[in-house]
Amino acid sequence: MADFKLLLASSSPFRQQILKKLRIPFSCASPDIDETPLAGEKPQQYVERLAIEKAQALASEYPEHWIIGSDQTSVLDGDIRGKPLTRENAIQQLQQSSGKAVQFYTGLCLLHAASGQCFSLVEPFSVYFRELTQTEIERYIELEQPLQCAGSFMVEGLGINLFEKLEGRDENSLIGLPLIGLLELMRKARLDPLALAQ
Repeated sequence: MADFKLLLASSSPFRQQILKKLRIPFSCASPDIDETPLAGEKPQQYVERLAIEKAQALASEYPEHWIIGSDQTSVLDGDIRGKPLTRENAIQQLQQSSGKAVQFYTGLCLLHAASGQCFSLVEPFSVYFRELTQTEIERYIELEQPLQCAGSFMVEGLGINLFEKLEGRDENSLIGLPLIGLLELMRKARLDPLALAQ
């Protein structure tokens, strides 16, 4: 497997940090795609489609690589919620989440650029929020600035203060890269993650 090349289709330092746990050398590049949901698209379909499109967007540039695409969204009361981008939106998202369960879906794709062979899955994860006070919400946002994060929090940081419990098979999926799922896709592609580790 000396010629094995892996590319993470993301510029997220958090996803890079997670992927490093596998000890498989990889490169990173940022794909440029339109992330607008399609009319009537379910959250699971949306994140899986974007994960695949992110990987495909880099295939011609990296023809010798296996490419990992990943995308995530949060869903509250059936509505897809994107990144807040502003302080006001983040406050509103956390107010709406207070005392409720929020479902996260992470789409994951492993694409062989040369052959177009593609493996994908959607990893669900549930986050149960405590009843949050306005002061807690504003203080949290001020401290962590989670404006680029689905759901307006960072579970790998102070976001853990906001929760009653977390439910799912892989907490890494909350940070946008479910490793258990990725290892499954690698084995489906007849790649041996432990043999590739260094």
